[in-house]
Amino acid sequence: MSPTEVLTADDRAQFLDKGYVKLTGCFSAEEAQSRTRYIWDRLGYRADDPTTWAKASVHMAAHEDIDVSTFAPKAWQAACELVGGADRLTAAKNPFPWTDAFIVNLRQETDGPWQPPSPATPGWHVDGSWFRHYLDSPEQGLLAIVLWSDVVHEGGPTFVTTDSVAPVARFLADHPEGVLPSGHPDATVFDYADLAGQCHEYVEATGRVGDVYLLHPFVVHAKSENALKVPRFITNSTLFLAEPMRFNRPDPSLVEQAVLRALGVDSYDFVATGPRERVVPDSAGAYDAQAVEERRRLAAAGHPNFL
Repeated sequence: MSPTEVLTADDRAQFLDKGYVKLTGCFSAEEAQSRTRYIWDRLGYRADDPTTWAKASVHMAAHEDIDVSTFAPKAWQAACELVGGADRLTAAKNPFPWTDAFIVNLRQETDGPWQPPSPATPGWHVDGSWFRHYLDSPEQGLLAIVLWSDVVHEGGPTFVTTDSVAPVARFLADHPEGVLPSGHPDATVFDYADLAGQCHEYVEATGRVGDVYLLHPFVVHAKSENALKVPRFITNSTLFLAEPMRFNRPDPSLVEQAVLRALGVDSYDFVATGPRERVVPDSAGAYDAQAVEERRRLAAAGHPNFL
């Protein structure tokens, strides 16, 4: 481990075995507060009055980007190590955009006791509702779960499978024509019921404010319910690669190595047979409307210069 490296040998082994690493203390509680201080005005809820919490959870709109390399250099460096170096990231202005599109989890949506993760948990998915997925897709080299508040057991942690890279990799290898997100009945889509049924190991993405989970893009995960009714704020962020992953290079990244291990081979020649294309997610219109409504609420609350 060189002086500039963040990941230990144990971190690297865990990523290959379990599909994720957890980084602690990537930014301070004060830095988190500076980013989250307008959440309640954006929602139109009162933090001290749960009767105003009309929705159990809200995926907020994005207004601002954060330069991760300066805001959370530990997370930036670790991400670069996982994908094989900063030169494998896209040359776009912000290849690892963290935004203020907070995922706010406030309370349970269903009656009854809190339920632990299982194949029957609703909502299992991989991220990437806006592109056609291939085994080597560059649109999502990693997924980050960024904790902007403390997240505790039964308090709405993300459920993360630790054994899903293999079934997802095999599914994508079997479908070189590409796989679309749900909502596209005339195309091959992810069969999450089948994929979740092959998964039996889980972690809850709990931690302190400032912690960051870096996930392999093939890790299946799901929202959990917040039985404690203590507001939980996270974001999910995607890292963009400069080019499709390669599974026959002499120096595969840890992300690529995890795929090779999942397929049980040392090298793999993958060729996409379908178009590499972006798709319009079902949620696009809702997020646009959410952004407009949040700006209106901010202006009404006396924050016209927020944006």
